[in-house]
Amino acid sequence: MLATRGTISVKRLSPHVGGEISGVDLTKPVSDEQIAEIKAALIEHGVIFFRDQPMDLETQVKFGRRFGDLHIHSGMKGLDDKYPEVRPIHADADSKHVAGEDWHTDLSCDPIPPMGSILHIYELPPLGGDTCWASMYAAYDALSPRMRAHLEGMTATHDGRIAFGRFNPAGTYPISVHPVVAKHPDTGRKLLYVNRGFTSHINDVSPEESAALLNYLYAHLEKPHFHVRFVWQKHSVAFWDNRCTQHLAVWDYFPQVRNGYRVQIEGTEPPIPA
Repeated sequence: MLATRGTISVKRLSPHVGGEISGVDLTKPVSDEQIAEIKAALIEHGVIFFRDQPMDLETQVKFGRRFGDLHIHSGMKGLDDKYPEVRPIHADADSKHVAGEDWHTDLSCDPIPPMGSILHIYELPPLGGDTCWASMYAAYDALSPRMRAHLEGMTATHDGRIAFGRFNPAGTYPISVHPVVAKHPDTGRKLLYVNRGFTSHINDVSPEESAALLNYLYAHLEKPHFHVRFVWQKHSVAFWDNRCTQHLAVWDYFPQVRNGYRVQIEGTEPPIPA
């Protein structure tokens, strides 16, 4: 399904999440009108994709800043002193782990997690290396009314050590408490806000009940019913709304090389209780 939104076109990729954008060249200055159209498409689709965008690093940083200040990663160092906001995404034959190999919401351990992320992949393996995104709106909506009522009002602890402690066991990482069911600040829609990558436990129940609930919710939200799977091409760009999606980088290409750069846009407020 192809829809025109002002100067851009958006092809819907799945019933719940994902749209592919055409009609804009991100390697050149993007007009205010197109930035507004891109933001609207992001809010509608949760994650949007662009093909054939051979951006250099400076252009990617400038494009990200059109949507807000850039977020400094709380668990890993940036590229260098010039680009502390840029996270290199790299995997090769020496990698023991890769970024995003578990389902997660980026940096939900932060008091105010990033609003969104923009990833440009410039080197790919011959096969594999896809990324999947899941709609937390759809996952929430598919819960039974009794389960939704049970979860609303609960909070969960999100611990950065779960994701980043394996890289630096001596590091200090943020820990934050967020609602289990949150509300998107722009759409007002309710969504699930727990994830395998960062959530340690639900605070309002016993450890045994917390583990059972989280295991159920993870199995639920990771069902393919709520997903879109993006097949990268060289110089593809993905831009996702971190407030209502989770994603998984499929590491099925070892020992091949995959390279990209990611910037993140700062959030303006903590997740809102539903």
